[in-house]
Amino acid sequence: MKIKADSSPGQARPRAIRSLAFTLTEIMVSMAIFIMVISGVVTSHLFGVRLYEITKAKLSASEDARRGLTLLYDEVRSGKIIRIGKGDDLLFTRITNGLPQIGNAIQIYPTTNQNFYIRYFWDNDDRRLKRKPSDSVSVAVIANFVSNQMVFSAEDFAGNVLTTYDNNRVIGLMLQFYQVQYPVAPIGPGGVFDYYQLRTKITRRALE
Repeated sequence: MKIKADSSPGQARPRAIRSLAFTLTEIMVSMAIFIMVISGVVTSHLFGVRLYEITKAKLSASEDARRGLTLLYDEVRSGKIIRIGKGDDLLFTRITNGLPQIGNAIQIYPTTNQNFYIRYFWDNDDRRLKRKPSDSVSVAVIANFVSNQMVFSAEDFAGNVLTTYDNNRVIGLMLQFYQVQYPVAPIGPGGVFDYYQLRTKITRRALE
């Protein structure tokens, strides 16, 4: 008589559990893949934060300048007389006829009355573009951190700087900015900073 071995479920269960478990090699491979994925996500996030900080200063400065220059656009378009020159909040000297019409200041006369005008000028002391009406002692800041001195120019339709007082001239505006995000100031000898510029052209609505 043959006696069969008892194959109860209790003996087969540990073997089945062992067949479903991960080996040490599989765990190490899984951990390596997981670490690589996490490293990629963190690197991408840090790159995005860095890119945002770089563009934030440029966008904020450009947006501030655009808001301030909206008034300049309207005043140039509606002005009766426009003169390019050099000046500050106290004095203005018009560029002589025959010389390149480019300077740090522009004087706009809304009417033919030359006793009333609006002056925009680049201030060398703090490197800001400012606005001052003739009937006011207050000076408004239009744009900050402007590095170029020759902000305004009178040009023809092709962008060439004129040397005469042509009536149909185009007013060119160029603002070159320097700025860093933290802190908002030039750093070191010669200045280490982000550099970018805003350039546009304006014409009067009606030419007499």
